Amino acid sequence: MNRLLRSLVAMLAVFTPLAAFADYTWNFPEPATPLALDTLNVHNKFMLITIVIFVVVLGIMLYSMVRHRKSVGHQASDFTGPKNRKQLLWTLLPFAILLYIDFILMGIPAAHSIFMMEDTKTNAQMVLKITGSQWKWQYEFMDGDAQGIKFVSNLKTPDDQLYKGAPKGEHYLLEVDNELVLPTNKKIRVLLTATDVIHNWWVPQFGVARDAIPGFLRETWLEIDKPGIYRGQCKELCGRGHGYMPVVVRAVPEEEFKTWVVAKKDEQQATAASADKVWTKDELMAKGGETYNKVCAVCHQPNGQGLPPAFPALAGSKVVNAAVVDGEGHLIKDHHLDRVMNGKAGTAMQAFKNTLSDAEIASVVTYERNSFGNAMGDIIQPSQVKALR
Repeated sequence: MNRLLRSLVAMLAVFTPLAAFADYTWNFPEPATPLALDTLNVHNKFMLITIVIFVVVLGIMLYSMVRHRKSVGHQASDFTGPKNRKQLLWTLLPFAILLYIDFILMGIPAAHSIFMMEDTKTNAQMVLKITGSQWKWQYEFMDGDAQGIKFVSNLKTPDDQLYKGAPKGEHYLLEVDNELVLPTNKKIRVLLTATDVIHNWWVPQFGVARDAIPGFLRETWLEIDKPGIYRGQCKELCGRGHGYMPVVVRAVPEEEFKTWVVAKKDEQQATAASADKVWTKDELMAKGGETYNKVCAVCHQPNGQGLPPAFPALAGSKVVNAAVVDGEGHLIKDHHLDRVMNGKAGTAMQAFKNTLSDAEIASVVTYERNSFGNAMGDIIQPSQVKALR
């Protein structure tokens, strides 16, 4: 028996440093928030406990099978019966040990992690609202100096890599046109919701994965320890474009974040001002092509042929090849511009009036009406979209 104990101690000495000094390449990614660090510590502790239980049980099994085998003369003993003390002892002792492990060694750290995850309001210094839609994220700062900043983050991976077999980039399917910029060392309360189906905002190094559910506001929090770029994605099966819904967060020091806030607000003011500008057809077509490839191509395809019946073709579409306003300039219900702005209930066509600017809506409608073999020849000005809101 002493030899068995010495062997178990030697095995534990081998496993302990592996658990304590695991290379993150083979383990969790390096944690960047208190939540992620706590999760990693709990995970490693549970794994060590599991290894110890496995080694002890396996050791006792092997020892019993070798030491008491029939070939050396041992015979099976009859010790069954309700009054047998040995049977009672060998039932209650493992039960007591496992009860202690479950409730003390594992239960307390697990409860601490849960309470930590759910404490979203204590000392929160910023509130960020994240809205998931097929297949993009909308970010809105709800308070502080950044209040009023609201933008959409879309996949930026080039079409050549997506559809034409071009060599994949280093961050294939994990690139966006608008990064979420956040300050380091500041607790951020995060509100999550969705407009259509269930999404999940997930950044592995943050230790955060919380479902965004239509009609509900769910909460989590972040406090990023060090600057850097952190990548994640939607981890719910939210539809055909599930793999095209990445998350990119750039964490920066406080002063750099303030500079970004000023620049972002200037950019939003310029975007709002663009609604009052008179655009040429060439300008609208160029802007519309960019918006279409960024927002619409994942469903309707780069060539406008769609994927019927879920995603109808725009080429030759009766909706696209019809008037958008009547003789008095009023929006015609359920036709092209109305469909882009307000979507269509019961289908995958979502409303874009809250996620695209006036210029983006006007340009993409103009582009669709004059591309893919459609030749309406008309244009939609951002001012018209602004008035229709």
